[in-house]
Parts: sequence; structure tokens; C-alpha cells
Amino acid sequence: MISLEINAKTVEEALDEGIKKLGVKKENLKIDILYEPAQGLLKYFGSKTAKVRLTVKKEPEEFIKDFMLELLHIFSLEGDVNIEKKEEDDLYVKINGKDLGLLIGKRGNTLNSLQYLVNVVFHRQFANSKGRILLDVENYRQKRKQTLEQLAKNLALKALRTKKEVTLEPMTPQERRIIHLALKNNRDVITSSYGEEPYRKVVISPR
Repeated sequence: MISLEINAKTVEEALDEGIKKLGVKKENLKIDILYEPAQGLLKYFGSKTAKVRLTVKKEPEEFIKDFMLELLHIFSLEGDVNIEKKEEDDLYVKINGKDLGLLIGKRGNTLNSLQYLVNVVFHRQFANSKGRILLDVENYRQKRKQTLEQLAKNLALKALRTKKEVTLEPMTPQERRIIHLALKNNRDVITSSYGEEPYRKVVISPR
């Protein structure tokens, strides 16, 4: 567990300083007051400062796992939640189970909304964390990636065959990036994006 001891003039100042350093909400901390500044005549003999120990009740991984399990319960769904720590403090949350399509939605729209929600909740609890929560259900993201890569290749061929640009449906920034990378080394076509979020689209054009 993450723990921190802070000295300050008062208990309140020690708490404020510790909370800022940890970047965690007060309700997610176990607070031990080790000693308070002496009062009255005792101030000439006792400590002039306060000291507190703050301990994070839940690590980020544990917090996210409990949150996702509670979310599954709200949807009356059952599933296993596994969390893998990625680079730069990103957490990859994988949910597996039966009949979890409700969490994915059409073309992953519900999954993307849930991922946004989870990130908002997480960063409110762990304000100092710079990592992202990457949410996946039933390996949907990998399957979607493969589908988009194949789609990119097929539409590139169409653009070359018809000698006209091909415009894809609106996609998230992550999905557009998959299209761009899939055709990055294709010397016969170029890709570009236009429009405003959330309606931004990829265009595949013959050179």
C-alpha cells in the first residue's frame, strides 16, 4: 500500500499537504494522527507540529476492478475482470464472460462511452495519475482492429480501381489511427481525415 507521513503546523495543514502529494480523495485514505501540536503550557515542552500518516485504502488496480465489478452488477451481468499494467501507468482492463454485448454496443459505441466514464471516475479518485484506463470486453478491440485493417485494404483497392477517393464512416481517433497505420506503407494511396469530432472521417485517395 502507498503510505505517506507529513509534518505541518496543524493536523488540517498536514492533511491538505498529504492529499495534494498523493493526489487521492480524502475518502480513499486511511488517516492516522500520530501526534498533534502541544497546547497551552505544554507547547513549551511538547511538539510544535502535527504529524499524520496517510495510507491509500485501495491501489489504482484494486479500485478499478471493484468499480467494474459493481458496474457489471448494475447491468445484471457476470464476468471476470483482469487488469494489466501498461507503459506510462496505463491500465488495460479486460472483461470476459457471457452475453456481454450490452457493454459493447453498436460498433463499440457503448464500450467507448464506458471507457470515457471509467477514466473520469478514476482520475477524480487518483488526480495525480497520468495513465489512461483502456477498457476491452471479450477481446472486442483486437477483433475490431483486424476488421478495420482489412477494411482499409479493401477500400484502398476500391479507390485505385475507381480512381476516386473513398470516405469512411465517422470513427473515433483510435480507429482512424488504425486505418492510417494500415495504409501507411501503401505507396498507391494516401489517407487524410476531415470533419469535427465525433463525426470526423478518414478519406482514402489514389495518388
